[in-house]
Amino acid sequence: MSLGAKQAGVEIIGAVESCPHAARTYSLNFPEVPMINDDICRVRDLPPKPGGATSILFGGPPCQGFSTSNQRTRNTQNPKNFLFGEFIRLAENWQPDVVVIENVRGILETAGGMFHARILESIENLGYDVKSFLLNAVDFGVPQRRSRVFIVGSRIGVKLSDSVRLGAPPSVWDAIHDLPALQNGASIDELHYLCDCQSEYAKVLRNTEPFVTGNLVSRNNATVVERFSCVPAGGNWENIPAKMMQTYTNRERCHTGIYRRLRSDEPSVVIGNYRKNMLIHPSENRGLSVREAARLQSIPDNFRFAGSIGFQQQQVGNMVPPRLAANVLKWLVQP
Repeated sequence: MSLGAKQAGVEIIGAVESCPHAARTYSLNFPEVPMINDDICRVRDLPPKPGGATSILFGGPPCQGFSTSNQRTRNTQNPKNFLFGEFIRLAENWQPDVVVIENVRGILETAGGMFHARILESIENLGYDVKSFLLNAVDFGVPQRRSRVFIVGSRIGVKLSDSVRLGAPPSVWDAIHDLPALQNGASIDELHYLCDCQSEYAKVLRNTEPFVTGNLVSRNNATVVERFSCVPAGGNWENIPAKMMQTYTNRERCHTGIYRRLRSDEPSVVIGNYRKNMLIHPSENRGLSVREAARLQSIPDNFRFAGSIGFQQQQVGNMVPPRLAANVLKWLVQP
């Protein structure tokens, strides 16, 4: 969201992040922004509000407890589902002009919509006009079908409209065609681009120098790679012969995103835990690289990731597509 805010012309004056690896990545890319690497429950003071400018408090409370793929702790017993209250506490203390909370679509249904309703009520009780929007990144120039809820509270008039769309979205090919050809288990971080850009989308994200980082791919065993070879473009685990899926206790319980091979001619499915889901490259029998997944999130190539490949993959999967965040925040600050 900070990257989208920067693209929207917002000056960022502080950030809070509990995960040390994500905090390192943040500071690597936003060295000018003071970072509080701590649990938000222990955060008491935020930087002074800028005088004469619209002040915005934006963030995304943990979403795993609201995700529809999580049926184990998607309930009122998960304490992380109540961390939105810490965001409300900081909003009450800091008194920004605008507050923006982002979360997964599942927050609308979890506990019968109780969490969503409580967030709206809490922000409204602080004196804000509140609106909630369900937006899909694919409608805002992102080559990925990724629905997210944005809850906006404003004291200066909410200008966001969920009816604005940017036309036909880029495809997976548009996003990754110029990135290096890789193999299963690729581990050389920095490589030359494969070719010149053939899409406007890639041109905007690409570095000016001939190198790109993040060319890291999970090393899957031979059994998994053999399963990859059975899946056609747009297919999933259902295309894999049952005898090759015997390590699964009940393969019928696999959701549609397991062993999903992307189609090159359309936007991607949601980029979540793509290593665990075994998301497959559209034409190669391997998983996505960190950089390929980042491109599908609309993250520019000059954005660097810190930590091991697993932590980098997690960071990419957790990100709000900058193009989506930029459009939301741009509408809020433009006169």
